[in-house]
Amino acid sequence: MASEPEASATTTGNYFVANYPPFSTWRVEDAHVAKERLAMGPAPETPFGLYVHIPFCRKRCDFCYFRVYTDKDSSAVRRYIEAVIEEARMHAAQPAVKGRDTEFVYFGGGTPSYLSVDQLKTLFEGLQQHLPWDGAKEVTFECEPGTLQQKKLRTLKELGVTRLSLGVENFDADILERNNRAHRAKEIDRAYGFARDAGFRQVNIDLIAGMIGETDANWQNCIQRTLELAPDSVTIYQMEIPFNTTVAKRMKDGQQEVAPVADWVTKRRWVHEAFQALEQAGYYIGSAYTAARGDEATFLYRDGLWHGADLLGLGVASFGHIGGVHYQNVHDFDPYLECIERGEIPVHRALELTDDQRLIREFILQLKLGSVDTRYFTDKFGVDPLKRFAAPLQQHADDGYLRIDGTRVEIARHGLLQVDRLLHDFFPAEHRAVRYA
Repeated sequence: MASEPEASATTTGNYFVANYPPFSTWRVEDAHVAKERLAMGPAPETPFGLYVHIPFCRKRCDFCYFRVYTDKDSSAVRRYIEAVIEEARMHAAQPAVKGRDTEFVYFGGGTPSYLSVDQLKTLFEGLQQHLPWDGAKEVTFECEPGTLQQKKLRTLKELGVTRLSLGVENFDADILERNNRAHRAKEIDRAYGFARDAGFRQVNIDLIAGMIGETDANWQNCIQRTLELAPDSVTIYQMEIPFNTTVAKRMKDGQQEVAPVADWVTKRRWVHEAFQALEQAGYYIGSAYTAARGDEATFLYRDGLWHGADLLGLGVASFGHIGGVHYQNVHDFDPYLECIERGEIPVHRALELTDDQRLIREFILQLKLGSVDTRYFTDKFGVDPLKRFAAPLQQHADDGYLRIDGTRVEIARHGLLQVDRLLHDFFPAEHRAVRYA
């Protein structure tokens, strides 16, 4: 087995690989490519999903790198909701979208649960006038515990949300405060109880290993509290410090290279300990970040993305993928609204993938599941991944991170815990040298 990498300290930059090619290679001058693809019909049998970005938060977490706003009043929120509904109307008329069945929907942020009951009703009902999802197999809604009341949760259940994801992150009051989280520890149990009472098919909680102030003792408490709540699924991420976070700015101002959080070896150990405890409690590990139990727990949004589904992204700075073209919407609040109000589809930048890039993208993302059958890629792309990626596969096999069994690639647990670090070895040379985002 390979030794741990020397550069184990957490420094500024992106760790989590969410897509390929890197976001930094997407081009403003290619925005027209996405619009042209939207004007074409979809590829046969390609699943279709919807992502809706809600960019409002009560506070900005110090580690947050998403497009969020904490200064918008009710009139701005209302104007934004109207714009997102109008964007849905414009897209619904496009040949790439028109008449397609929506298999999964994801409301992310920001804080989707920041919206009031009336705002939620307006948003859901307005969107479904143009992009109905009555047949969707999964509707996911992200929540911040401090924004939840019984009435709001009952409304979300009535509106069709099937998977409620609570951004717990940590159970310790001091750690939540030190990381500038909006919710407090005492609100977690109350929100979770309300969610259970509402009867959602799946309640998920998010945790982050390695927040500022994290200790071994506290992490063990987080594991125990999670087991006591017994959610249907758990997602656990390792703390990273992207360039546009508050923590990164402080590091730059203080000329500090190492982030004030645990190193990667420690974070991986903490996730491993959580996975072990969850497995002993009857959960199965479904990816590098997820544990679930029972037959009702699903991650269709993830699985769709990682298997090449079309994803229509709505809202400011939202990401989408249509017919082999990545795109991102206009990424500032007022310009996004103004674009919609002019009657323009708000694509800001895009990238058309080659066939080889589509293969790389699906292969590396599916490696995060821990096991892939290479015949899927041979059938879909006409390329054998065992030959196309022979060099990095052999290197990682020699290092003990994975093994190849016939047509299957199986990631060892210690490989899965650091899989994002390994994925760059499957990138072509020109994409290993560029900034990821």
